[in-house]
Amino acid sequence: MTSLKALAKSGAAVRALTVVATVAVGLSGCAAIDKISAIGKTVNKSVATAGERIPVLPETDQLQPAAALRGQDFAIPQPVKIADWPLPGGTPEQSVENAAAGANLTIAWRRGLGVSGANRAHYVTAPPVEAEGKVFAMDGQAHVSAHDAQSGSQAWTTNLQSRDRRDRDAYGGGVAYANGRVFVTSGYRTISALDAKTGKVIWSTKTDAPIHAAPTVSDGRVYAVTLDDQLLAFDTDKGQPVWNYQAIIEPARILSASSPAISNGTIVTGFASGELIAQGAANGTDVWTQALSQSSRNNALSEIRDIAGRPVIYRGDVFAVSHSGLFSAVDLRTGAPRWTLPVSSQNTPWPAGDVVYIVSETGQLICIARESGQVYWQQDLNAAPLVTTTRRGRVRKPKTPKPAFWSGPFMASNHLILVSSNGDMEQRDPHTGVLERSIKLGSAAMQPPIAAGDMLYLVTEKAELIAFR
Repeated sequence: MTSLKALAKSGAAVRALTVVATVAVGLSGCAAIDKISAIGKTVNKSVATAGERIPVLPETDQLQPAAALRGQDFAIPQPVKIADWPLPGGTPEQSVENAAAGANLTIAWRRGLGVSGANRAHYVTAPPVEAEGKVFAMDGQAHVSAHDAQSGSQAWTTNLQSRDRRDRDAYGGGVAYANGRVFVTSGYRTISALDAKTGKVIWSTKTDAPIHAAPTVSDGRVYAVTLDDQLLAFDTDKGQPVWNYQAIIEPARILSASSPAISNGTIVTGFASGELIAQGAANGTDVWTQALSQSSRNNALSEIRDIAGRPVIYRGDVFAVSHSGLFSAVDLRTGAPRWTLPVSSQNTPWPAGDVVYIVSETGQLICIARESGQVYWQQDLNAAPLVTTTRRGRVRKPKTPKPAFWSGPFMASNHLILVSSNGDMEQRDPHTGVLERSIKLGSAAMQPPIAAGDMLYLVTEKAELIAFR
């Protein structure tokens, strides 16, 4: 049994910065989870639980707004109603500009997903998907459930947890929908197809290593990336392997992982090595490779090159960001970089119209000109609240929240939506980044919402599915 050792950036964001200390071919799903420091020494668990902050990356991303863009506005697309959200990124390209959903940002319902939320052994890593009027989601131990999209009532639940007692601590994976089936990857080294109406298992195929990311489904094939950096392609009908690709195996990586993006027969995948690789989706033939990594030598964790956020294909470009500090726009056809910025992130970029948004590891919401890579503005999501004065002249000093790990953004109804490890959901102006509204979710959220119809759906670290009108 291989030991997986995890490090948490803070107690509230335990999933956000977990790191595999050793990855090997044949890695088992029977993960023994321990807290370690960046150099491998055991961290006192009582201290870690109290939320000791461990330096991970440089304090700033060294970006400045471009003087040429000062005072300039930009265009974003009008909101469009999204009928279904069948894949983790919404579409095979993982690109949705501006969803007409969740305009009021009021909670419609809450439902528990299953047995397990986040704890020291299990982490909720799977974003939900929606199709056939149902929301499909997975908790921290491969319990998959279907819920009515309007009421939240449970239609079915299926337990895909391994019966092998050695596998009790495996976690990770995700769900996707296509042609009446729900495709599920898991840390138990399986990829399965379920009947979307009943939850019955149609087929299940073993993999050599755990899968910590949701699959992508397109053109009769389901694609998934394993913990040891293999891209696997399976036939959706019977789960038969079609082809596979072995990327460089990294000795350390983020335990969260990304799903491949697909457009016009090309699949683009981010790996733990910081490599962004394009291949022919039908047979895995090489198209191009681009490295999104740099050596900063600030500390051990800054050397982790992982591309944990999903790559996004938008208007002929691929947008992707690595943990080691590079955010790039790459030409889909040639792989040539159009621009590169020093940004470290585990989040998925959000291109929309003239701009692309990214949330950095240090909590900066950054708005970038899509064509040139120049910065319009950035907002510190962990900034202390402003001191205000009451009508009677009294100074009101709001309590400063503890720094959080932020996920997103997601654009819905002309607003940017972000969620945090402190359990906050924020709505911000897409033209300025100014905070418009904030609500409490009741627990940490490490995945941004999805949209379907006029609703937004979000899964929290407590394995709770929340719907917003």
